[in-house]
Amino acid sequence: MEEQIYQNFKISNNTDKTPLLPKAKSLNFMLLKSRALWLFVLIIFISSFFGFLGGAFSFYQAQKLMGNLDIKFPFLFSKQNISQQTFGEYTPQTSQEQAIINAVKNVSPAVVSIIISKKTPVYEQYYTNPFNQFKDFFGPGLPDIQVPQLRQNGYQEKEIGGGTGVIISSDGLILTNKHVVLDAEATYKVFTNSGNEYLAKVLAKDPVQDLAIIKIEYEKKIDKDGLINPNPFPVAKLGDSENIQIGQTVIAIGNALGEFRNTVSVGVISGLGRTITATGGGVVEVLADIIQTDAAINKGNSGGPLLNLKGEVIGLNTAIASDAQSIGFAIPINMAKRDIQQFQATNKITYAFLGVRYVLINEQIKKENNLSVDYGALIKKGDNGEVAINPDSAAKKAGLKEGDVILEFNGQKITNENSLSKIISKQNSGDKVILKVLRGKDTINVEVVLGERS
Repeated sequence: MEEQIYQNFKISNNTDKTPLLPKAKSLNFMLLKSRALWLFVLIIFISSFFGFLGGAFSFYQAQKLMGNLDIKFPFLFSKQNISQQTFGEYTPQTSQEQAIINAVKNVSPAVVSIIISKKTPVYEQYYTNPFNQFKDFFGPGLPDIQVPQLRQNGYQEKEIGGGTGVIISSDGLILTNKHVVLDAEATYKVFTNSGNEYLAKVLAKDPVQDLAIIKIEYEKKIDKDGLINPNPFPVAKLGDSENIQIGQTVIAIGNALGEFRNTVSVGVISGLGRTITATGGGVVEVLADIIQTDAAINKGNSGGPLLNLKGEVIGLNTAIASDAQSIGFAIPINMAKRDIQQFQATNKITYAFLGVRYVLINEQIKKENNLSVDYGALIKKGDNGEVAINPDSAAKKAGLKEGDVILEFNGQKITNENSLSKIISKQNSGDKVILKVLRGKDTINVEVVLGERS
């Protein structure tokens, strides 16, 4: 073999007849080495190429399983694709997650933080010698003792609390809780999601529900024609709380702890038709027919919206169970709608008033009072002697008496689920209604013109 190589090389290249065997052997070795090197490089390249294809295919399958189908072929990434995957907007993994994100984005601009401040006295410390008053009597030899004292030195505006509200009209009407704006001597400032600050005026407080309406003045801007145009506020869409369901996903937004604005929490409706006794700030209030939720509600969330997945306000967060975890309560938005409509029509919030004290009848009340019915509202005195029928009330004028049982109100049967107060809350003062009343063994109809609750 070596001889053949030599002969070929000699025939084609040897012109001076010089023996070339050593040179041929050296060149032959170099050629073999070069071919081996190229073969090795080719093997590495092919292995790398197929490895890249396998890795790209695996990555594609992983993206497909995660539901992200924006990447059609991983090894054809553009700079834009790589940027979006690494640093771009988050891609929601489920339709529910997308709905939550959309709801928060749409409603957050209409959710405001309410800061409560009040003028409080400023005290300073000073020192006095209690023996100074005896100097004239005992002379200068008295001990020099300095006793610290406090005295008032003016007032200062101090932040004393916070809450949340939701804008319900483009001209600045805000719905919030009554207990947030209860102090008539306090000042209320509203901070929007965009960071703007406004001084708020309290316009109306619901005498029954924990609801209030306040207002901020929208900004006015001058257009190119020199005309002053209002700059409307973003408005939250009010939903319908009539057909909400236990287990339904809800979103709470609020000024958590009066510090963390537009905090979002997610949960479900965990109960409906609850009646609770809410306390705070020296106020005790019974709230009936309200929503229970496990979406986290903290101090400062009061007055914030409870949303459905469509981004509609279905409740107004109002209270928490202090001795439990993840139990909060919200007033159904349909109750607030009544207040909004009434205020826009009359500039005040009022309730119809019958003027009776009563207990709802159940089996126990039926037995204790020897009644022939197991439903209705029994008119009776309070345990501490409170009158059964208020003087000068609609009930008094209509001739209702202690011991009467109101069975129906305008044809609606009165039960524990459909209480008398719940029915009356949907009426207006001045409405004429018919009560079906059990008096002794007789059933009579009584016509009543409802009064106004003060």
